[in-house]
Amino acid sequence: MTSETVVLDRCPFFEQFQPKHLDKLMMLGTQVHFTAGDIIFREGDEAPQFYVLLSGRVALEASFGGRQVRIDTLYGGDELGWSAVLQRKKQFQARALESVQALVFEVSGMRDAFDGNPYFGRAFLERLLTVVAERLQNTRLQLAAALAEAQAASKPPS
Repeated sequence: MTSETVVLDRCPFFEQFQPKHLDKLMMLGTQVHFTAGDIIFREGDEAPQFYVLLSGRVALEASFGGRQVRIDTLYGGDELGWSAVLQRKKQFQARALESVQALVFEVSGMRDAFDGNPYFGRAFLERLLTVVAERLQNTRLQLAAALAEAQAASKPPS
């Protein structure tokens, strides 16, 4: 296994994957680098890439009321861009908070690999649904906090 494959093996997203599936992913992935402040993708983009962070931090942000609200912070080992796998527009903006090393996967190549090995495709999609559920929960918590803040600000002082 390559050093990147070992990194994938330690990512919670890939912990149930067989070594041959990790090797296949490594053949499909390309290393990329982002510097602090770089926008990896914007909310609403139709970019067909899925990322696995090898190092660094990325803010997932959503636009609410004309401002960017941080929904989550991702770290080395985390993944982003799930919407591309489902052929949907990006749900969040992803912004590098510091220097980021990542593997980027073109979804078309991943889909071909899934078609060639249904177990691999199923394992990937099951993990992807977990990510979607976690991001939905984080969004819900951020919205609840923003609503509570707005309500507190609108109450007259006692």
